[in-house]
Amino acid sequence: MGEIVGVGLVSHAPTIMFDEATRRELNEGEEISLVPGLIRLKEEVLARLQPDTIVIIDSHWFTTVEHVISAHAHRRGHMTSSELPRGMAGIPYDYPGDPELALLAASLGQELGTPTHASEDDFLPVYYATINLVHYLRADERVVSVSVVQTGEPDDFLTMGEAIGEAARRLDRRVVVLASGGMSHTFWPLKQITKHEASDPVHIITPEARAADELRLQWMEQGNHRRIVESMEDYFQYSPEGDFGHYLMMLGSVGGPDCVAKGVLFSDYENATGTGQVHVWFERPTNGWTG
Repeated sequence: MGEIVGVGLVSHAPTIMFDEATRRELNEGEEISLVPGLIRLKEEVLARLQPDTIVIIDSHWFTTVEHVISAHAHRRGHMTSSELPRGMAGIPYDYPGDPELALLAASLGQELGTPTHASEDDFLPVYYATINLVHYLRADERVVSVSVVQTGEPDDFLTMGEAIGEAARRLDRRVVVLASGGMSHTFWPLKQITKHEASDPVHIITPEARAADELRLQWMEQGNHRRIVESMEDYFQYSPEGDFGHYLMMLGSVGGPDCVAKGVLFSDYENATGTGQVHVWFERPTNGWTG
């Protein structure tokens, strides 16, 4: 029987793919904490846990009528971001997928009542919310990407996460689930962006959005995931990325609101052109994800 050995809320902010000189230029001469945070996650966490498969909930992969899971045996190519080709162009990727896990998760999603489709189409796009994390975090693990369905509500995301968790348990897999995305997600207007590129959270779009993010980070550190789920309606006013579907699916895979895992920050809470970004890791508690 397999298990989910760890989960994380992980930023894929485009800045991490810039060279160090450019990152420092944008950040008043200092390195952003997101990059060393990713390096630490790979060296201190993933190398220790040795997962077979990394499931990446991709908050840039929007679908409409169903959750979609990549079920390819292998993915290989180059990715140029249509959003920011200046910083993310021609990035090579070459990694095995996990069709068995993807197909089972899709089947279980259907059984649990949330529309789900596993796709192995060779022309299915790959987005930078997946590729940026693969670039920094993958050693030799298999990788599966999962979309964030834009019509989904919190219970849809939790249900899809439950399907992923059950699929991992039924197979002989050690699985890590990464929620690839940010927190509050409103950008500064174009004419003002260059004034707000530094990572200091003083540049978050509003003090209220920053406070909402920081409160949820407190709850994560306390292992109080239920409070986050119960307050989603309030959080929506600060436009969390992907309706926070990436976090909710991650959470659903390890017990949903009953999860008691405490978050450990692997970066500072940072600004990215108005949005809230952070790496938070959740280790499996000794008594299990739900205590």
